[in-house]
Amino acid sequence: MTFDRSSGLAESARALADGEVTSRSLVKAALARIEATQTSLNAFRIVRTEAALAEAEAADRELAAGVRKPLLGVPVAVKDDMDVAGEPTAFGCRGEFPPVAKDGEAVRRLRAAGAVIVGKTNTCEFGQWPFTEGPAFGATRNPWNTEHTPGGSSGGSAAAVAAGLVPAALGSDGAGSVRIPASWTHLIGIKPQRGRISTWPRGESFQGITVNGTLARTVADAALLLDAAAGNHDLDPHRPPAVDALQATRRDPGRLRIALSLKPPFTALPARLQPEVRARVVQLAEQLSDLGHIVEEADPPYGQIGLTFVPRATAGLAERVREAPFPALLDRRTRDAARLGGLLGGVPLRAARRAEAVLHRRIGTFFTTYDVILAPTTAAPPPRIGALLGLGGLATDRAMIAACPYAWPWNVLGWPGVNVPAGFVGGGLPVGAQLLGPANSEPLLVSLAAQLEARLRWHTAWPPEHAVTDSPAA
Repeated sequence: MTFDRSSGLAESARALADGEVTSRSLVKAALARIEATQTSLNAFRIVRTEAALAEAEAADRELAAGVRKPLLGVPVAVKDDMDVAGEPTAFGCRGEFPPVAKDGEAVRRLRAAGAVIVGKTNTCEFGQWPFTEGPAFGATRNPWNTEHTPGGSSGGSAAAVAAGLVPAALGSDGAGSVRIPASWTHLIGIKPQRGRISTWPRGESFQGITVNGTLARTVADAALLLDAAAGNHDLDPHRPPAVDALQATRRDPGRLRIALSLKPPFTALPARLQPEVRARVVQLAEQLSDLGHIVEEADPPYGQIGLTFVPRATAGLAERVREAPFPALLDRRTRDAARLGGLLGGVPLRAARRAEAVLHRRIGTFFTTYDVILAPTTAAPPPRIGALLGLGGLATDRAMIAACPYAWPWNVLGWPGVNVPAGFVGGGLPVGAQLLGPANSEPLLVSLAAQLEARLRWHTAWPPEHAVTDSPAA
């Protein structure tokens, strides 16, 4: 086996275990592709060249000794909101950050599974926006069209996987930040149940709305990475029952009742599903119907769920800003949102947290009628680079809600969702759809996603190689 951009996570792990390839050769090839695309895609904030090669050589020694682990010697990437021992965690911010002493729990578990962490991927400042740009690192670009964003906030991870720099990567999702970039780069993006992948050293991230998730080209690869990273620190407050996501990808989901939900949830600002995106999602619904599922239009009883999201998101941001070593270097929009979070961090925050149980009961009743919801992941295709970067706070909120009104309710609920590719719209830009389920429904969702993938074979489509390796015009 020789590494190229089509080598997937499971395929790489198998080839390493069978002695067809060395970890050093895989990691060296991944590092070379990262270096070759930094000027065009700019997916990475930190590239761990020397450390990753040393870890690959250690993995090769283990493989030669007969040791077998799920990801032994496979190169992967993680988002730069996750602690990797010896590296800074800047989380999209400007300034020189000190290296951290210990791996975060998710990274620790990836290492325990044998993975080699080749680098940390770019994310916008504190993961707030559905684009991956900023003065700290420039613009991360979409491999399908480098004039457009890959989305955010896990845009670096999405760009790296979509371009084949690594076979899979971890991201985090606080309002769609795994699912949105997955949809805009033609990937599988799994936002798991809250607590499935630990966010430790934070027991909760952004007041519980943010979880860690996986990005990959195939459902099986995304599930394999999920299983490898899943698990809890002893002090984690959320500890869902274990699932075997990879095994679920091999099961028939059975005949399901699927609600096609096209109406955006309640937002204070207007949002409209663009017709070309709607058409792609409806086509997916038709495919599900052809597979034997019962599909009908129906919307969950969201109510004014947005009123519970804002206090949690802004109070969580205020916590991060208070810890920031260089607050004067933060984006004005960040500082303004953090001030709002300070105002909402008392009674409104406690009320928002209490409301979650009510929402679980109300929206949970929807799943007595339906097994799964199919919804757009975004209302629009990916914007152009720079379209949101220089806007003020209100204009940014308007643009975000107009483009991405669908993903965030599942962050309030803490339940799982999976983005699947829905095809392409004008200019060859990818868009996606979400499969959404109740608590701990990852096995059902990945089983259904794998069934769709077997029919549509979306993983056979690749971004044009020239778009990945050519530097963008000045």
